[in-house]
Amino acid sequence: MTEPKHQIRALYTDSTITVYQAYSPAIGLAAARDGRFPAVWQRNRMTWIKPSFLWMMYRCGWGTKEGQEHVLAVEITREGFEWALRHACLSHYEHGLHTDRNTWRRQLKRAPARVQWDPERDLHLQPLPHRSLQLGLASEAARLYADEWIISIADVTPLARMIHAHVRVGGLEAAQQLLPHERLYPVGDELLTHLHR
Repeated sequence: MTEPKHQIRALYTDSTITVYQAYSPAIGLAAARDGRFPAVWQRNRMTWIKPSFLWMMYRCGWGTKEGQEHVLAVEITREGFEWALRHACLSHYEHGLHTDRNTWRRQLKRAPARVQWDPERDLHLQPLPHRSLQLGLASEAARLYADEWIISIADVTPLARMIHAHVRVGGLEAAQQLLPHERLYPVGDELLTHLHR
């Protein structure tokens, strides 16, 4: 059986899903300490959340990129996550999915969330054949995320560094054991049909 090209794999419970973001110390340390984003976190800007730990590692360079030194595991409600999917628009025009470019542009402009599908990554941060979800939250969705959906925030930078240390010396089995246990997220087709072909 072939693996689906578009997948949401995540660490989740019956009521929550964990997503990842990386921030500077000013935001990351305060958010992990207080369990919410500090006042300097801007609710009127697009913020991208990623259910894939390894895609986050690819994006932030294992927490080494400037402004992304603190990797946060943000546990949010599944209800909120699925609301964002329901109200999202694909971030690029897809012939056969959208009626035409102008219709897609109007949908994108109105949508409080947007979706990108990027190649999932392995422990060496090399691309895999299937694609992983990145979910951009703007306007209403960003405010709901920050003020209503968050259950907890943990700084997982030490975990990222430990996994990376194993990878650097070829300890892939040890690195694999430390990864968050991500499973295929049980999302209904009706939440994704407007987000990929």
